[in-house]
Amino acid sequence: MKLKKGLNFFDVFSIATGAMISSGIFILPGLAFARTGPAVIISYFLAGILALIGIFSIIELSTAMPKAGGDYYFINRSLGPFIGTVSGFLSWFALSLKSAFAIFGISEIIFIFTGFPVMISSLIVCIFFILLNMIGIKEAAKFQVSLVSGLLVLMVLYIILGFSKINMSHFYPFAPQGINPIFATAGFIFISFGGLLKVASVSEEIKNPKKNIPLGMIVSVITVTIIYTLLLIVTVGILPASKFSGSLTPIADAARNIAGTPGFIIISIAALLAFITTANAGIMSASRYPLALSRDNLLPNAISKINKRFKTPVPSILVTGLFIVLALQLPLEMLVKVASVVILTAYVLTNLAVIILRESKLKNYRPSFKAPLYPWLQIFGILIFSFFIIDLGLEAVDISLAFLLISVSFYLFYGKKKYAGEYALLHLLKRITDNRLTDHILESEFRDILCNRDNIEPDKFDKLVNTAKILDLDGPLEIDQFFEIISENISNEIEIDKEKIVSLLKSRQEDCNTAISSFIAIPHIIIEGSDHFYLMLVRCKKGIKFTSEENSVKAVFVFVGTKEDRAFHLKTLASIATLVQQDDFEKKWLNAENINYLRDMVLLSKRKRFIK
Repeated sequence: MKLKKGLNFFDVFSIATGAMISSGIFILPGLAFARTGPAVIISYFLAGILALIGIFSIIELSTAMPKAGGDYYFINRSLGPFIGTVSGFLSWFALSLKSAFAIFGISEIIFIFTGFPVMISSLIVCIFFILLNMIGIKEAAKFQVSLVSGLLVLMVLYIILGFSKINMSHFYPFAPQGINPIFATAGFIFISFGGLLKVASVSEEIKNPKKNIPLGMIVSVITVTIIYTLLLIVTVGILPASKFSGSLTPIADAARNIAGTPGFIIISIAALLAFITTANAGIMSASRYPLALSRDNLLPNAISKINKRFKTPVPSILVTGLFIVLALQLPLEMLVKVASVVILTAYVLTNLAVIILRESKLKNYRPSFKAPLYPWLQIFGILIFSFFIIDLGLEAVDISLAFLLISVSFYLFYGKKKYAGEYALLHLLKRITDNRLTDHILESEFRDILCNRDNIEPDKFDKLVNTAKILDLDGPLEIDQFFEIISENISNEIEIDKEKIVSLLKSRQEDCNTAISSFIAIPHIIIEGSDHFYLMLVRCKKGIKFTSEENSVKAVFVFVGTKEDRAFHLKTLASIATLVQQDDFEKKWLNAENINYLRDMVLLSKRKRFIK
């Protein structure tokens, strides 16, 4: 069962923005300031620029393959099931851990104001978000939009009120630790931009993904980068370095200096909204990873079940919720480092995926948004994100390796025996070695994704084409030779003598020339019986001589039907007519690599669909 498409631009923007604005700005600045001093402003701005560079590749992949699982799906279809499984598990761990911390943050705020036990409130909050996401993604997204709107209003208010109270002396010395910590800290706080991956993981549920994914993600990362930079300018200018350094509530502390207790309460509310948006978006997106893994038989099939009433992946949401509940005990700084390592790894692999998919020359890889400056932007991204991973230290990498071991174990002991798909790396190797390494499995999968992305509803003619026999003849051929060839193939499909079919084809041609142009012919005959309709597509690059004028026909649509199907017979003629009238039909027909691509060309055409 398909997931419901219910997300628009504002939903995409809110999911990405809400997932980014939480601990990244309400907790991490104090830890980051201790590393860099006032130059923490540059670290956040640099991290935003790097996120924008990395997001171009993610947008390209998301518009080409808007599927649940996001970066896992992209990596699996480009680098194969082994790396795909590892990536899927690691991304699931990272987003779940970030959501766990957000839920813990909510519980801490509840404890400050009510004294209610943290662990109990964490469990209650987690159950609330699980139930909200089980009801439906549109309902969860509406909740997200309202929260993010309120959050942005409060943050803008903080910036406006705080600018007039900035003390410029707080900015000196600007970089007391030197230049290197500025870059290292950008990697440390990169988790702040992890929300961008969350949009990719729910891309299957986005309406008009060709427009809403690029617009929503780019506007979100630019908005958040600007907000982060301005917030930090105000906070550095208000809080003394001794109080800022290492503080876990720097924005709230600065708000108290700006507007006293009311300011502290307002920012506490903003922090609460931020944690709620991160937790909500986190469960929403993290749960799509087990769903995608299960669809590929890399996890048990039961996890991919979609609730018939709400059209949501209930088992996957429950599994994710359980993991989040168990993850609430991890130390804060280690959680940040591990999550940042995993997110940076995802950026490395998605940039590599773009290179492999483009170089594999897959015909049905058709992103509506292409990352600029290919391949230099991708190569730069791979190098710079790899540098940040190394710079985060061995301890974070060691914990990530533990998650890696779990992922590899799942693949070796379960997924390896079940997975039977293709991936783009095979197509790239095929291109280099010219060996027969692949079938048409991946291209067919991409074709179905494109149909879903572009809202191409298959009609009866599409269903005929999907099962039709396709011949790719060399030629040149005389018409009698051609009729002999296709009659033999048709007689094998329907119980009619070959000579009878030849006779009917010749009679039809004598009564009315079936070549409608020098490039296209549509031989069609009526046979006796009932409930029979057969379609064959034929390409002959050197041409078939139908008449002295139409002497090099290269595209032939042959169909056979019974009298009771005369109405469908006429509608099929109309469908073919709308197909062949497209400006680029002849070029695409001749350039198709093989019969599989001929079929894809017809199924992905923008012809009018009217046969129900």
